[in-house]
Amino acid sequence: MKKIVFVCIAFLSVTAVFAQDTKKPAKPNLLNRAGDHFMIQLATDHWSGMPDSISNHTKGLSRGLNVYVMNNKVFKKNPQFSAAYGIGFGTTNMYFKTLNVDIKSTATKLPFSALDSTDHFKKYKLTTAFLEVPVELRFVKNPEKENKSLKAAIGLKVGTLVNVHTKGKTLQNKNGGTINTFTQKETNKRFFNSTRVAATARLGFGNYSLFGSYQVTALLKDGVGPQIHPFEIGFCISGL
Repeated sequence: MKKIVFVCIAFLSVTAVFAQDTKKPAKPNLLNRAGDHFMIQLATDHWSGMPDSISNHTKGLSRGLNVYVMNNKVFKKNPQFSAAYGIGFGTTNMYFKTLNVDIKSTATKLPFSALDSTDHFKKYKLTTAFLEVPVELRFVKNPEKENKSLKAAIGLKVGTLVNVHTKGKTLQNKNGGTINTFTQKETNKRFFNSTRVAATARLGFGNYSLFGSYQVTALLKDGVGPQIHPFEIGFCISGL
């Protein structure tokens, strides 16, 4: 009798082991998958709609930086799609040569003054900074391997203007000779729209993508200057 009981127990144990080995692995919970909760964007900055009197004085590669913390919500019926929203900041830097953007002017229009035949700064830029709320509709081709999958997103970001300033370094005469090596910084937001709305898009693979954005609202307030609409093209690193 004891032998029979022993054999039965051994048989049941072996059966259980084989059952565990052949059990299918549980499917991952795609609703809680990683979803690019952190994004860093390195951008090249451009202005559309600026007249030749300004575009002829742009210099080098204008550039900006955007950093966002996002919350990603996966669609239950189709985990390839998700909606994301977050908060962060965006900065732009437009570089000019032999040009002065007098943001502290008391005039009704923002002066863009050419300085080809007079003293000017060797390095000169106009910087804007926004606190922003981005929203995206996202697509991942393979949700189970998001970090090794094709990704795409379209969206919108709304921002409020935090700072506008110009910075000039190394004052030169009209012939390029150095007059003084000091740095001049001026700050004023009076001529600029306090709110910006921009359409956005991203396309990439894994944690890396190319992105673009176009500012729907004008950079300057109505009547104070040309209808300039900034846009960005750049590289995005995302993860977590």
